[in-house]
Amino acid sequence: MPTFISLVNFTDQGVKNVKDSPDRLQAFRAAAEKLGVKVKDVYYTVGSYDLVTVVEGTGEDVTAALLKVGSLGNVRTQTLRGFTPEEFKKILAAI
Repeated sequence: MPTFISLVNFTDQGVKNVKDSPDRLQAFRAAAEKLGVKVKDVYYTVGSYDLVTVVEGTGEDVTAALLKVGSLGNVRTQTLRGFTPEEFKKILAAI
């Protein structure tokens, strides 16, 4: 299953309600699961990003989950497609 890594920042609204963030995270996990997306890891971070998430799912399902959470107005995301070393070896074999 494809892996996606999202770099997440709170919006102004998200920061104002930061104490609700753990509950929002649980709601995201449930919504993502309903869309067929597995939330593998979530880390609250300091620095340029407020959270990092690692999820697995089809590109379409992950996109739907991220658009759903983004539409609530608490976070903005930048998402990267991640490849395992084994997946990357297969890519390299094709060039």
